[in-house]
Amino acid sequence: MESKLHLKENPELKDFQNYIAEMLEERGFAGQSIEKIFMLFTEECGELAKAARKSDGMHVDGNSEHFEVAHELADVFNYLLDIANYFNVDLEQAFREKEEMNKKRTWQRPE
Repeated sequence: MESKLHLKENPELKDFQNYIAEMLEERGFAGQSIEKIFMLFTEECGELAKAARKSDGMHVDGNSEHFEVAHELADVFNYLLDIANYFNVDLEQAFREKEEMNKKRTWQRPE
């Protein structure tokens, strides 16, 4: 079956969230528990860490050779969007609100 999914040129963050919701529906993964989504998200974060280690020339086991930072970032992004959708969070709005709060904070850099 050919996919009917399409992500428009120059998508906004909400477009990515909508795309992920449609993709999960089309592929039969919609409606997963938040526990399962978080486990998969955490797994992808681990794969991103392995890819980053590999990219920095650190030792990784032989099974980790296929990990690429860009691909693992995309996987993490997919699951982050799925989590946001699960909780009905508009990520762009949440980012803007949180950044306005952060602008008012006093930041201290660690030594």
